[in-house]
Amino acid sequence: MRSEYNHKFNPDLVEMNEKLRKEAMRAIEVYGRRQISDLPDMTDAERSKWFFWNVHENLDELRKYEPALIGQVRCTQMTVCEVETPDGNLDGIEKRLSLNCKWHLRLVYSALKNDDIYSIGDGASDILITATPPTNPSLQKNQKGYLHADSSLYPNQIFMYGWISEAIWKEVKDHLYDPSPNCQADILLRDNGIFPVKSGFDFVVGPPGSVGITSMEFRVSSSSGERRMARRGETLQR
Repeated sequence: MRSEYNHKFNPDLVEMNEKLRKEAMRAIEVYGRRQISDLPDMTDAERSKWFFWNVHENLDELRKYEPALIGQVRCTQMTVCEVETPDGNLDGIEKRLSLNCKWHLRLVYSALKNDDIYSIGDGASDILITATPPTNPSLQKNQKGYLHADSSLYPNQIFMYGWISEAIWKEVKDHLYDPSPNCQADILLRDNGIFPVKSGFDFVVGPPGSVGITSMEFRVSSSSGERRMARRGETLQR
């Protein structure tokens, strides 16, 4: 949750945050050290712990599988409110997007030329729509947000905090509110945009044990009823 986040722009907090991070990693190490072949037999919560531990402690090896996170958007809520501007007037507007997502981890096996997708749990995404990076909590200059899965209130859920520009919002809002069951919107976090929040990766910040995000995409998929029926017919004929 955002209230749990103590950013580390203050140098005095760096050592404390690293200590808390190591404690968080020790708590999930038993899951993180399991073999990738064990993922099909693990629960969503166990796979989530596996992912977070490997991002922090085994990143180079994990990169070989081109990990990507897919947040399947299941519910959308938009909040608009007045906020105080720097000069003290209540003439500013804050737009905030809350998304309920089902998160999946995609791993690519280059040698076999195929990929697998594993469910890693439900979660909520808190996305600010703004022209500049948010200041509460603060993010680094080129950071889009962070993922966290160590909430004491919701221990088995994944939370994402971040921001998008007005231009991106204009492109995706119609799809997010599309009532058609044939239209699906996803948040896509690719391999080259996820990094551990730890010493040596100072271009991302977040709660101890979290994963920083430097690139966030929205993906929209659609399938007409006619195409679905045609595919079903082909399957039945076989």
